[in-house]
Amino acid sequence: MAGKFEVFVDAESHFRFRLRAPDGTELAVSAAFADKRGAAAGIAAVRECAGMGLITDLCPANRPGATPEAAVPAAIPQAHENEPARADGLRARARKLRRAAARPRWTGTAWVSARVAGA
Repeated sequence: MAGKFEVFVDAESHFRFRLRAPDGTELAVSAAFADKRGAAAGIAAVRECAGMGLITDLCPANRPGATPEAAVPAAIPQAHENEPARADGLRARARKLRRAAARPRWTGTAWVSARVAGA
């Protein structure tokens, strides 16, 4: 069973979403969005990017209790420092996702589609 996204309104009246594991554990909470469409676009971006996201280890190597480098699995892909900046491509992708989120689409549950589209 997959995790699920929950859209909610925070204490400051902003829309946010959280990602919950199948056992109910809260895995992540989004930034604040001005409207529900923005939150839906954020969910679409997470769905598109999270599965293939690179892992970058920013932890200091000499911290107390650190594991030796040999203990880190070799299968974890590392981000390359010499990767070209792709800010303009990311902005274009974000615009495309916002437009796609604004269009009604079938998600498998008519009630969810109607609620998201009627934001």
